[in-house]
Amino acid sequence: MVLPSFRILEMELDYHPEARGITVRRPQLKLLEDVPFPAWVAGNWETVKNFQAKPDDLLIATYPKAGSTWMQEIVDLISQNGDVVMCKRAPIYRRVPVLEYFMDNTLPTGTGVLAKMESPRMMKTHLPIQLVPKSFWEQDCKTILVARNAKDSLVSYFHFHRTCNLMPEPGTWHKFSQKFMEGKVSFGPWYDHVKGWWEAKDKHRILFLFYEDIKENPRREILKVAEFMEKVVEEDVIEKIVHLSSFKVMKDNPMANYTTLPASIMNQNISRFMRKGQVGDWKNHFTVSQNEDFDEHYERQMVNSSLKFRNVL
Repeated sequence: MVLPSFRILEMELDYHPEARGITVRRPQLKLLEDVPFPAWVAGNWETVKNFQAKPDDLLIATYPKAGSTWMQEIVDLISQNGDVVMCKRAPIYRRVPVLEYFMDNTLPTGTGVLAKMESPRMMKTHLPIQLVPKSFWEQDCKTILVARNAKDSLVSYFHFHRTCNLMPEPGTWHKFSQKFMEGKVSFGPWYDHVKGWWEAKDKHRILFLFYEDIKENPRREILKVAEFMEKVVEEDVIEKIVHLSSFKVMKDNPMANYTTLPASIMNQNISRFMRKGQVGDWKNHFTVSQNEDFDEHYERQMVNSSLKFRNVL
């Protein structure tokens, strides 16, 4: 068994940010081409913008908290032919780095890790399509897009803000939901993000998947991903991947559940990174009046789009 040349496992074992007494201050949002981003993205934008993709790079794109970690684990399992040992060689954010991740004096940057990775590389992004580095399209790279319905995305994003110090303070549920509707949250409006990727899916090599479909029939959707990756996977391996990428297994897997991060970055005593993974959990959060307001706003935002989701209205 050969680990990647940049010794990702050794890097993880040798790097202990908590021991260095690092304090992470919650960032402010900064506009970047009219899209709000945490300061750590906006402040390093030229590096991201000029990232040089390779033809065999695979990009996973989602709005935040829409199934990106789930898809990261699925594509790594497919790439490793279901080898559970290889897929526990390092945390998911090292195996499939986040392209736009930058934090001084904490974890290695996404572009820094990618520069040391052997091809074929897999990476993820939460960028709206208009801000994805042009090299991905110039190199005709493949992209897997996972979209999740707006209400569940909002609920999951709220709880993520509560636990993750890399995000601005969320405020109350009511205030955060208003900011979400107005697009005044990190990575911008959910509506623009999903519509932008939906409209681009026939112009580039984009596999557009729905979170709700993966929950309904993971085997069917995993087979779509394997075919898109041009990987031939035996039936017993597919069943193994279905099991290993299930919410229950991933929630208990330190290499997938972000418990390897220090509490200064991700305080999971507040809320687990992998919290519920359910479809329709928004019904436990929205009041009747809030739901009515959201539905009216949603209709206005999506009226001219052919993109349709489950469990939104």
